[in-house]
Amino acid sequence: MQNLYITGTAGSAKTAMAVGLGLKLKEAGYRVSYFKPVGITTATGIVEDEDGLLMQKVLEIDKPLEIIVPCTTSPFYLTKFRQFGNPADKITSAFEELAQDADIVLIDGAIFPHAMASKSLDVTSLAKKFNAAMLYMIKLKNDFSLDQAMFFNRYFQCQGIPLVGNVFYNVPRQILAKAEGVYQQLLAENNFTTLGIVPQRLELTAPTAEQFHQVLGGEILVGEDKLDRPVEDFIVGAMTIESALGYLRRASNKAVIIGGDRADLALAALETGTTVLILTGGLYPDVKVLAKAEEKGVPVILVHYDTFTTIERMTKVSNRIKPENHAGIQAALANVKEYVDWQLIVDKLK
Repeated sequence: MQNLYITGTAGSAKTAMAVGLGLKLKEAGYRVSYFKPVGITTATGIVEDEDGLLMQKVLEIDKPLEIIVPCTTSPFYLTKFRQFGNPADKITSAFEELAQDADIVLIDGAIFPHAMASKSLDVTSLAKKFNAAMLYMIKLKNDFSLDQAMFFNRYFQCQGIPLVGNVFYNVPRQILAKAEGVYQQLLAENNFTTLGIVPQRLELTAPTAEQFHQVLGGEILVGEDKLDRPVEDFIVGAMTIESALGYLRRASNKAVIIGGDRADLALAALETGTTVLILTGGLYPDVKVLAKAEEKGVPVILVHYDTFTTIERMTKVSNRIKPENHAGIQAALANVKEYVDWQLIVDKLK
């Protein structure tokens, strides 16, 4: 059986797909392992690859993390590689160790398919080395998303890599019908297989207050035990109290970003469906705000960035499944069972 390389652009749910498919294949009796040849370093102080830690636990892989994720990269990786050389041999030996007791290895692509192409460590080069077929995940925003998928599909074929097909994952409700009626048909007309169209669901798409705290840092003033709640939207309180009330009441499960000196807005936000209150500028709030937040069970995070910088950093946050997130893990498995033709994937790999 061939191995499966799951690739796509950033945020295309490669790891969620690996979680769900890996668990389903284990249920079906296959010995499944996971490999991420090229991880990504972050600026949040986390040095271990979170996807590797997740899959190590989910699939009960009895190998150290440095074997599961033998190499990491960053947007400026070439400077480091001049000093330490190319880790191609390390990646190959790690893969061989993981693959020796597995029927199939799920290989998780780097942040982009082309990442580290200058060192021949892009997904295409590695897929050839690991005898892997390709599954391209589509992060659907607009028509250009389909164009990008077509481009990569054709490129993989030109490189002689078997293409299992495509999965649309976390498709927003407003374009779900278009994915089913237009995009899937266009792929079929070009002889590409759609293996699944997975609707967006909160457990897998909404980041938590804790994930915002990881990116923003700052001091948790209240509600440290409530940071696991999902954030579906965020509102900036740079307006009068009269103007703000309408916005605050319309949105639920939201993060509210305001200056620490805006006690009026903070108290109003706490009376609506607020998940987390983020106070900017390093300004400590009125004690009434903290008392009300404690009463409502809403975390309050004090950061020293200005409001613009805070928002800019928050836009970079995306949800990641963690080992302790049992709801997210089960949602990933349920998605594969309900929306993905996993049996066809297996048949194509045989």
